[in-house]
Amino acid sequence: MENRTARLTLLIDPRKKQIFEQLCAKEDVTPSQKVRQFIREYIEQKLGSNWLDQANQDSDNPTLP
Repeated sequence: MENRTARLTLLIDPRKKQIFEQLCAKEDVTPSQKVRQFIREYIEQKLGSNWLDQANQDSDNPTLP
C-alpha cells in the first residue's frame, strides 16, 4: 500500500468535476482513487513498470532516474 501523506491541489472546471465525480461513482471508485490510478499509469508509461523498485532503492534521494 502506498503512503498517502502528500496532498495535490488542482483547479478544475466545475462542470468537468461534476461529470468526473459521476463517472467515478458509476465505477464505484472515489475521485481520489481514480486520480491516483491516472498518476500511477502516467509514471509507468514514462518510467516503466519498475519505477517503484527504483524509488525504493533511492528513498534517500527521490529524484527522477
